[in-house]
Amino acid sequence: MSILVVILTLLSSFLITFLLMPSLIRYFRAKKEGQQIREEGPTWHAKKAGTPTMGGLLFIIAALVTCLWVAVWQGVLTNTMWALLFVLVVYGLIGMWDDSIKIFNHQNEGFKPWQKALCQIVAAMIFTVIYQHEGFQMGFGSSQIGWFYGLFIIFWMVGFSNAVNLTDGLDGLVTGCGIVSFLAYLFLAVMQRQYEVALFCLAMVGALAGFFPYNHKPAKIFMGDMGSLAIGGSLAAVALLLHHEWSLLFIGIIYVAETLSVILQVAAFKTTGHRIFPMTPIHHSFEMKGWSEWKIDIVFWSVTLLFSILTIGTIMLFE
Repeated sequence: MSILVVILTLLSSFLITFLLMPSLIRYFRAKKEGQQIREEGPTWHAKKAGTPTMGGLLFIIAALVTCLWVAVWQGVLTNTMWALLFVLVVYGLIGMWDDSIKIFNHQNEGFKPWQKALCQIVAAMIFTVIYQHEGFQMGFGSSQIGWFYGLFIIFWMVGFSNAVNLTDGLDGLVTGCGIVSFLAYLFLAVMQRQYEVALFCLAMVGALAGFFPYNHKPAKIFMGDMGSLAIGGSLAAVALLLHHEWSLLFIGIIYVAETLSVILQVAAFKTTGHRIFPMTPIHHSFEMKGWSEWKIDIVFWSVTLLFSILTIGTIMLFE
């Protein structure tokens, strides 16, 4: 992949997002389509009510358009690229549907949990069928485990799309973590000469970088479930296509920690009646300890960067 391709891919997705986002924000404000804040969430987040959401719509479009024209130009519009774009768009649409219900009903409750899970599972099943039909290796490393790996794909995609969704509770948090995560997989994709995957990761980095100026604190727009589900599903798909599935546990350490905090909190409260953390997902616990959103963001981004570097170093050492 030449430097020219890298620069044009980043610029394309960045500029589409950055230049068109003000118009999207004005549209959502005019339509009064704003975020509804959870009643059980931190009271100081109430002032964020009404902030436009579904910003993920634009960075998904930016990544999609960029991947298509650059892939056609470079002759890499392959089944791998189509599989990645399928995940990005379909998980984004699931999130868009969920966001729309919240906005229409003026509440923070969208899909019922089983409805959202069912949509995510069906989308993951379709990806699994595509994965198998196109002859991608159904197993870890050199092992071939067939149908069990298909179940793993579904679990991985549904799990990480929800994990990123849980993490998206502070201005700019997921945007920053997502940029670092996709940069890590960009490096791994180039190492493997999987240029379609590298192109996709580049486009996502550029699109998220274009979104960040509007999403950092104080956020002018949120990505919504549309953005977070699309990011989580896409990261899982990238890890699967690179056959570095387990790397996402470390490159995505923040998403994992946020999810574990919720699971442990619920389990502890149901079994003992006591809570382990002041509030979950765990970024809210740091807020309750007096950390500013900026401090939490910077620490969590730094942890993501550190674990990504360690993961890449470990993979390079053993390959």
